[in-house]
Amino acid sequence: MNPKLRSILFWIHLICGLIVGLVVGVMSFTGAAIAFESQIIDWADRDARHVTPPAEGAPKLTLEELLAKVKEAKPAVAPSGVTMYPGADTVVSVALGRGAAVYVNPYTGEVREPGAQGWRSFFNTMEDLHRWLAASGDNRAVGKAITGVANLAFLFLGLTGLFLWWPRKWNLRAMRPILWFRRGLKGKARDFNWHNVIGFWSLPVLVVLTTSGAVISYKWASNLVFTLTGNEPPAAQGPMAAAPVVVPTPTPGTQPQPLDAQFAAVMKQSNAWETITLRLATPPGAGAPGGRPEGAPRGEGGQRGEGAQRGEGGPRGEGGPRGERAARAEGAPQGEGGPRAEGGARGEGGPRAEGGARGEGGPRGEGRAEGRGGPKGPQASAFTVREQERWPLFASNTVSLDPYTAQSLKTETYADFNSGRKVRTWLRFLHTGEALGWMGQLIAALASFGAVFLVYTGYSLSWRRFVPRRKTQAVAPPAPVAPPAETNTNAA
Repeated sequence: MNPKLRSILFWIHLICGLIVGLVVGVMSFTGAAIAFESQIIDWADRDARHVTPPAEGAPKLTLEELLAKVKEAKPAVAPSGVTMYPGADTVVSVALGRGAAVYVNPYTGEVREPGAQGWRSFFNTMEDLHRWLAASGDNRAVGKAITGVANLAFLFLGLTGLFLWWPRKWNLRAMRPILWFRRGLKGKARDFNWHNVIGFWSLPVLVVLTTSGAVISYKWASNLVFTLTGNEPPAAQGPMAAAPVVVPTPTPGTQPQPLDAQFAAVMKQSNAWETITLRLATPPGAGAPGGRPEGAPRGEGGQRGEGAQRGEGGPRGEGGPRGERAARAEGAPQGEGGPRAEGGARGEGGPRAEGGARGEGGPRGEGRAEGRGGPKGPQASAFTVREQERWPLFASNTVSLDPYTAQSLKTETYADFNSGRKVRTWLRFLHTGEALGWMGQLIAALASFGAVFLVYTGYSLSWRRFVPRRKTQAVAPPAPVAPPAETNTNAA
């Protein structure tokens, strides 16, 4: 490489690293911390999701009765989603608005809070730091902007670092010090060795994490994915929203089918399902699906997380006990927003908001009956089905039913996505490593943790460059001066 070009790249790399290093360090550390959030929450919450059936063959309460119990226990927020699990000893999960969920005993109607509150609080803190540096209120936009820019800068640092690392000679002697750790090094030599080795081995993963983070954080980057694949970018940020499903107008006085009947219809057409989630558009009994739950803040009628996958705009797993794998579908990924791990950044617009955007198939049903882009009239009941045998691992099916007849109107699977939406969804889950299962999560976590050391060694090397240590030399004591030798003279 031309020495002048190398010098220019070096100083740009160094200054850019000094400016964004602290933010990158925070995002990298928190990304590693939340890499296995789902598995940890599943493990910590395992007892809360199970019940003891009162007797063999004991009948369960209807879903309408269970929802009534939830509304009685939690009158402030209307239910926004229902998730069912297979097995006679499992609870029913009910999402409350956008940020809470409860478990309900299907036999007694007992409403219980999800467990693992300590873990949930920890992951919430880590995600808030990862996505917008723990800013709140109106300051979140500022925090999101900072993490977005830092993510792009980190991508730039990785690419320029590769050029600076490029050896002048490709032989074992020249390559060994920059490909593996060396023992016995201290100070600058040690930091230089660590910076090169960690940067080299983690670079491919960090490029994927930061590139996918940019796609999640910026609409122009997300649109570029669709453009490059020859597809029309969606109007809203995040995966392309499905077209509203038209429901035949029922005869006057026709009442919607019971929720149990609608779930039964979906179960009948699903193969070995793991979870089934219904996004509630209006409280049961309030008329045709399609409005905002009464008493729920605008935009909070959807269950983010379960069924709408941890949308990129809301906390992971919101809308369903956190960590429930069934809840996250590919249409609305988990959080993202910086070199992460999001999941997620476990929102679009700052990690994790796909699926939370209005009209994107989010929890409030497909299309809104409020005259804001969604068709007026009866709305389809939108179910998200996660089957046990699936590929990709994040895939789920969306089933739209006629709520008045429980007849299937449309089933959309991952295979039905256009190429742009497929790539966009893969990027979402590559960002957290979940696209490749626990092994992918481990690789993403290790790369994110390695990035913390890149920040540390980068600052350490910069400090030594700008604030060099003064070498103190011990002052030798003055050598004793020997008295002049006496000369023998003859006295006159």
